[in-house]
Amino acid sequence: MLLKNLLDLPLPWSTPQNEIPDKEIDRVCDDSRTVSSGAMFIAVEGAVSDGHDYLMSAYRLGCRTFVVEKRADELPDDAFVAVFEDSRKALALLSAKILGEPAKKLTLIGLTGTKGKTTTALMLQSILCRAGHKTGYIGSNGVRYGDVKLPDTKNTTPGSLELNRYLADMVHAGVTHAVLEVSSQALYMNRVYGIDFDTVIFTNIGRDDHIGGAEHPSFEHYVECKRSLFFDCGAKHMICNADDPFAEYMTPPHLKPLRVSLKGNGDYTASNIAFYNNGGILGVTAEVKTPAEDISIMLPLPGEFNVLNALSAVAAASVYGVAPTLAFRALRETHVEGRFECVPVAKDRIFVIDFAHNGMALRSVLSALKKYEPKRLICVFGSVGGRTHSRRKSLGDVAAEMCDLAIITADDPDFEPPSSVAADILPSFEGSSCVAVEIDDREQAIKYALAQSRAGDIVLFAGKGHENFQLVKGVRLPFCERDLIHKYKEVIPAALHPAVTE
Repeated sequence: MLLKNLLDLPLPWSTPQNEIPDKEIDRVCDDSRTVSSGAMFIAVEGAVSDGHDYLMSAYRLGCRTFVVEKRADELPDDAFVAVFEDSRKALALLSAKILGEPAKKLTLIGLTGTKGKTTTALMLQSILCRAGHKTGYIGSNGVRYGDVKLPDTKNTTPGSLELNRYLADMVHAGVTHAVLEVSSQALYMNRVYGIDFDTVIFTNIGRDDHIGGAEHPSFEHYVECKRSLFFDCGAKHMICNADDPFAEYMTPPHLKPLRVSLKGNGDYTASNIAFYNNGGILGVTAEVKTPAEDISIMLPLPGEFNVLNALSAVAAASVYGVAPTLAFRALRETHVEGRFECVPVAKDRIFVIDFAHNGMALRSVLSALKKYEPKRLICVFGSVGGRTHSRRKSLGDVAAEMCDLAIITADDPDFEPPSSVAADILPSFEGSSCVAVEIDDREQAIKYALAQSRAGDIVLFAGKGHENFQLVKGVRLPFCERDLIHKYKEVIPAALHPAVTE
């Protein structure tokens, strides 16, 4: 694409050069190590490094076209420099443009909220695919469309360049709809800048996550970033959790949302929720009312909150003509990896993997598990090293209050010793009836939990969920809790193998 055409954007910019050179640009890059003579390097300031520090590195690799938001005096005169007020916004628009504006060729559905995004998004993708809409997904559990299943992305919502590449790949594969988890950080960092969503979904707001450090400076900032998805991204339809205190604040005046509720306060509601255990697989049944029909449902996912997630997915699917009966039928066969995922290795006790990594999420999961009346509730958890300091006490407080046995271990330790993280969690157990054990090696903690389990127990492995790696000293090492549970199932006392699931 000609440089002058690429820079024809609805975003002001300037240049110290007299004119735009008559030059073809074949791609845009935000990593100086990937540039070439036909590339445009966009310098973005990040939490760890600043792309402006690598301008000359990109120049030495042959790049001669640069986008910056700071002075670039060190570049030689044969380099063309475009100066934007916000290079993140520029990256979003330029990457979309050179890739053919893929978002405009898809029906986009965006979800945001403190929890429930991944489960609701994957439920919705499953429903739409069952209804004949070729639908993609981008979020915490990776990228999925057709037969493509890519591992989890670095961020819940990828950076704008990566995001547009995924969307372009989906368009090329014939995808018509895409469901995107849109994190507050993505909205803060302009990763979806310039993208319009057809439908937006609000799940909930919690106070116990993503505040401080390199994330949001305050809870109010966190809320405002999430709110921008509903007010600033062109939405035509909205699905809203009417039970959340922020529901009204999140709803733009020009939209009439479809409301979901477990309190009878919505267009899609559920009542008479009951809990079942089918040979190590937990689920719920409920009576559902929708604008179209009333249905008795069975959902192979535990917890009342998963009923609420299902209502949101079914309501969103109705925007695209999918009847509730068909939608709930699809959900009977929908399994979400790492989100309240039961691993059936013994029929007389329950092993659950979940991504719960803050106090709010852990309380929600443990509360749901208590509805199944376990003899003991055991939890294996830690917290991410090098950050998440504010989460640690709340995680410990919740486990100390709700569990019988807590096994404190590593999560993603990175450069912080797991014992240091545990030291922030363990004080919560002083005076608690919950027994706390520290085992820094997470694999050994899993083995220990299996060996300690007894008939009637429920064991929760919290924090890693779907992830298939563990971050240790900056390196992602292979690590899959599901596989490790199967690996060590022989240590389960008096367990029956294989599991009986009929």
